[in-house]
Amino acid sequence: MNLDIYCGPAPSPETLWSTWNFDPPLLAAIGAVFALLVISADNGRQRLAAITALVVMLIAFVSPLCGLASALFSARVLHHILLVTFLAPLVVLSIPPRSRERQLMPAQLSFIVHTILMWVWHAPGPYLFALSSPAAYWLMELTLIGSALWLWADILSPRRSAGAALALLLGTTIQMGMLGALLTFSREPLFAAHMDTTHPFGLSPLADQQLAGLLMWVPAALPYLLAALLRLRSVFAGRSFDSEAPR
Repeated sequence: MNLDIYCGPAPSPETLWSTWNFDPPLLAAIGAVFALLVISADNGRQRLAAITALVVMLIAFVSPLCGLASALFSARVLHHILLVTFLAPLVVLSIPPRSRERQLMPAQLSFIVHTILMWVWHAPGPYLFALSSPAAYWLMELTLIGSALWLWADILSPRRSAGAALALLLGTTIQMGMLGALLTFSREPLFAAHMDTTHPFGLSPLADQQLAGLLMWVPAALPYLLAALLRLRSVFAGRSFDSEAPR
């Protein structure tokens, strides 16, 4: 299938390591985000979160993972896991709590928006549309990142009750597990973009889809479970989970 994917055509295993993405606008955007995060950071913990966020952005968009995602749906899912379960909370944690104080909306709103976007962009039709042009690709990426930032800002907000934060974490774990199970137990491949691109990597399209489902079902849940445990620990310790470390 001839698609105008931002990360380029599907590579072979032999050409994969030549698919580093040094697109100047992308590098400039990553550099600008990192600079803003570092400038806004108040302490070492926030700067460490900003540096780690930079590493995740480079892995997701600059490394050959970007090209591999053109070949394997499982690589695309791994890419999205990095964005919504690692990059988003790292960005939130790198911003001082006072800089993100705002009027809290109902907790379930960010959950609903993020869930809808996760399911829509991992459905066959919208996913194929997202690979039809660079503009469509970035629409998918930015809406997933934006909704994940909103969700994690709610989860990590010092003003959000522990019960609401834990409910958001549990609900997100469940919905991602349901989507992962749906992909894992499907009896036929669903994603036309990867019907002819998986075999060089030793996977059938169905096996690639099942691997994607397993990634979303199990590893993607771990950051949410860890955040839930940390939130519970902070409750028992009598302090905010997102409290600032000493300067």
